[in-house]
Amino acid sequence: MPKVLIVAEHSGGRLNQSTARCVSCALQIEGNGADVVVLGQDCAAPAAEAATLRGVARVLSVQRPENAAPLAAVLAPQIAALAAGYSHVLGPSTTFGKDLMPRVAALLGAGQVSDLMSVEGPRRFKRPVYAGNAIVTVEVPDSLPVVATVRTASFKPAGAGGAAAVEAATPGAELPGHTRFVEQRGGGGGARPDLQTARLVVSGGRGVGSEANFALLYQFAARIGAAVGASRAAVDAGYVPNDMQVGQTGKIIAPELYMAFGISGAIQHLTGIKDAGLIVAINKDPEAPIFQVADVGLVGDLFTVIPALERALA
Repeated sequence: MPKVLIVAEHSGGRLNQSTARCVSCALQIEGNGADVVVLGQDCAAPAAEAATLRGVARVLSVQRPENAAPLAAVLAPQIAALAAGYSHVLGPSTTFGKDLMPRVAALLGAGQVSDLMSVEGPRRFKRPVYAGNAIVTVEVPDSLPVVATVRTASFKPAGAGGAAAVEAATPGAELPGHTRFVEQRGGGGGARPDLQTARLVVSGGRGVGSEANFALLYQFAARIGAAVGASRAAVDAGYVPNDMQVGQTGKIIAPELYMAFGISGAIQHLTGIKDAGLIVAINKDPEAPIFQVADVGLVGDLFTVIPALERALA
């Protein structure tokens, strides 16, 4: 019988929604539930939050000063030590998971299944390749643990209503001394919802025109409680930092609402938003490719449209 361990992602004392999406994936592998491990210096709050997710059987809380920052080199040995007895170890296919899970796989002597998007069986999965233009089926041998990153855009988050026990865990792992945390910097105009798990996303492209003009999108996003993304063209032009990039070489997202301002709709960008619930596109060019995939399209100047939306919301 499969036994699944999920590595939780959290920050600021809150559990990232990517963890709840991993739980939904785990339930398709093992319907009786999965364990969640939360690592941090003081992770009581996110551990308690994980315990309330339906489908979580047990929460392992690993609290130690070395875990204050989510350093993959430090977390991976602890996860590998805890993985003994588990057939599957899952992490989110986010920046956090993509950094961490390959190290876990290497320590366990297993290959990693990246961007798991569909569960076909306990050891049989589907994942995208070639920017999502093809889907391949992979099967992990019985002799190896399944180590995978879960494409969070492909799974709905598990709901609340669980009551799992939270247990303290102390994995017997030697931590490396060659890596230390210096600082963490966030870009893009302040605290907003996480781009990869936000329900609402406002994105800008080359048509926004400048870094200064992105302030208009930040203001609008703040009003509706949205995350802010960007096309590769806007990132390459230096308007925004690259952690805001949406698309094949950026973040793959699946918000309920995606609003694209001044984005033409290159195939690399469309790959990153194809699972969005409702796509709204605003562009001056009526021939922009993004209108071919948009549910709602408006040919217009974003510098006129956004103020009009602001007035309507006021």
